[in-house]
Amino acid sequence: MEREWKSGIFKEAVSGEIWVGRTNLEGDGQADLKNHGGPEKAVFAYPVEHYSFFHQEYGLTAMQAGGMGENLSLLNMLERDVCIGDTYEIGGALIQVSQPRQPCWKPARRFKRKDLSLLIQNSGRTGWYFRVLQEGFIHSGQTLTLVNRPAPEWTIANCNHVMHVNKEDIEQAVALAACEWLPINWKNTLNKRVQLGNSGNPAKRLYGPNEE
Repeated sequence: MEREWKSGIFKEAVSGEIWVGRTNLEGDGQADLKNHGGPEKAVFAYPVEHYSFFHQEYGLTAMQAGGMGENLSLLNMLERDVCIGDTYEIGGALIQVSQPRQPCWKPARRFKRKDLSLLIQNSGRTGWYFRVLQEGFIHSGQTLTLVNRPAPEWTIANCNHVMHVNKEDIEQAVALAACEWLPINWKNTLNKRVQLGNSGNPAKRLYGPNEE
């Protein structure tokens, strides 16, 4: 857990305007471009309310807003309130919910608790990603205004439940994979589950080099 590593998880608050581009926010970057970043993971959002849960349940008081590596720290928006395909206007940008975050090993490395990424996943407090439909400037304190909700049945919470909890429900896996606004990586994982009866072992993603 002490070995040298690289990550884009370390973020600093920005007070002025910032440009939201198709693949990320201006000045933001990812160390692992294979598993992070790109149009379907352009903007990572995380609810501020979740940090108190990790403080109270696990004593992880070092975790503060921004600690999960989010681009947007949001108030009054939780996984049960947000749906795949939701389109929001913020500042001059138009952004659309693409997928829940599937936590990798890096939050665990940052806060020096090996099972943290599994705890994040199992608690459903994952946050989610936006794709960018219209580039533009945003700044801190702006409100996200819902413009369109084409798939109200697929909240982030429901998607997490299908992917990580109710893995035996093939019917739900088929239904989620058919969602037009879900990105191809999620569709592929779900279709693999339908065809083969499993979608692989998440241990490498959750623990990575932290096991070494």
